[in-house]
Amino acid sequence: MTTSPALAAAASPAAELARLEALATVIRTPCGSGSMVWRQWGPPTAPPLVLLHGGFGSWNHWVRNIEFLAQHYRVIAADMPGQGDSDDPEHPFDADSLAAIVAEGVRRVVPGDAPLRLMCFSFGSIIGGVVAVTLGDRVISYTGVGAAGLGDRGPMTQQLIRITPDMPEAEQVRLRRHNLGILMFADEGNIDGLADHIQEINMARNRIRSRPISLSDRLARTFPLIKGRINLIWGSEDVTAVGFFEPRHALLRAVQPNAGTAMRDGIGHWVQYEDAEWFNPTALAMLQRT
Repeated sequence: MTTSPALAAAASPAAELARLEALATVIRTPCGSGSMVWRQWGPPTAPPLVLLHGGFGSWNHWVRNIEFLAQHYRVIAADMPGQGDSDDPEHPFDADSLAAIVAEGVRRVVPGDAPLRLMCFSFGSIIGGVVAVTLGDRVISYTGVGAAGLGDRGPMTQQLIRITPDMPEAEQVRLRRHNLGILMFADEGNIDGLADHIQEINMARNRIRSRPISLSDRLARTFPLIKGRINLIWGSEDVTAVGFFEPRHALLRAVQPNAGTAMRDGIGHWVQYEDAEWFNPTALAMLQRT
């Protein structure tokens, strides 16, 4: 995998994130008793593209995609409720209550009736699907990346190892990379310092249990209600989907015969990071078809 010039020039993973974050405009919308945090890049008059991250994540799940996409769209990346810099949602919560917070945030960040696009990763695909239904005709394109909420999936979490704060730092790094290699990447050689840093800070800031929602079939049941064009993007070695691609695509085609699907051979769940050079133009082409 070839690293982008911007990443190569960064002094450290933390510096790369800080550089990209410094280019963003921060917007806050209501969430529980506090606020949900959104970051925006690109021309304010460009068509809006809302990005929703995966479970145990934040806006930085899109670190290798934001600047490319911001050449074409007003990119608006969320920290979803109870994750990243956003405050906690009211408890108990479910896909509907989380999506209600996100949908209200979208209405405030992109007011009026302007059409918009959603691109959502993993757990975020479920929340984004419900948001797309809530916003109706405004969502002209919905793209799920490594989408969760589609029913049956492999038992990959059995190989994940719990990391505790009392472990030596070197052991925590080793286990984070182990877990990334199980769940997020197909090729452990693609796990670099930035990926490890992102995993470390996201795990420390996660306060909600997203896995029960991810393991459901909620997105599958939501597909027929989404009015905009639906796309799915995968890595062929995505452990959340290997063995289930065809039934998932058949389900989607039954709802939208012309829906878009794309798959990158030899790449894992975090496809937009592991092979950004393939993902970015592939996602752009899908976003431009409505």
